[in-house]
Amino acid sequence: MIDDVGTYLTDPARWQGSRGFLTRIVEHVEYVGSALLVALVIALPLGLLIGHTRKGVGVAVNAVNASRSLPSLGVVILVVLVSGLGRAPVLVALTILAVPPILNATYAGVSGVDQGTVRAARGMGMTERQVLWQVELPMALPLVWSGIRSATLQLVATATIAAYVAIGGLGRYVIDGFATFAFDEMLAGAVLVALLAIVLDLVLALVGHFSVSPGLRAANRTPSSSRSATA
Repeated sequence: MIDDVGTYLTDPARWQGSRGFLTRIVEHVEYVGSALLVALVIALPLGLLIGHTRKGVGVAVNAVNASRSLPSLGVVILVVLVSGLGRAPVLVALTILAVPPILNATYAGVSGVDQGTVRAARGMGMTERQVLWQVELPMALPLVWSGIRSATLQLVATATIAAYVAIGGLGRYVIDGFATFAFDEMLAGAVLVALLAIVLDLVLALVGHFSVSPGLRAANRTPSSSRSATA
């Protein structure tokens, strides 16, 4: 079967046309990117507000925990049954699943900033907006990026099963291969999904690394260096 999958993936004809690998990869990335963008617009400001004001934390935590128990395929099918087939309902379902990890990471990162630093910033005359954008958010960025990466990986996986409701993306190979007992096609689709998830995660990891200030990166490395020296 591994040889069959290798042959399937390396066939040049499979990479061309409206049903080729390149087209399906682009479709998959479009679904993931669109849902992630909408989730960021919703979750990032809300998480910043909750983390900065410390109000509504209990509600946010309960909502995030409840959302994690939702089955991905169930959410997709439910939204499609209510709204009908099409790209928009699937994007709504994907966004619902992407909001919780971003929201959770954002408010946890902002609320976890050292309060001595926050009080010092206010003592210097900074407004609440300046404290949030110039002190809390930069220090919370590592955790915020972890939430974005988690949401992206979940979207890549969920966009695969979204093919169950007749949209494109790499999930078409998995669903169609299973329906026709073409296991080489099904496994090839799974391999491409896994590779796409790895590539996107690496890209986001690099972006997150370079968006965090060098001083904060050095501070995060200090504890491990100190432990090594002590040992």
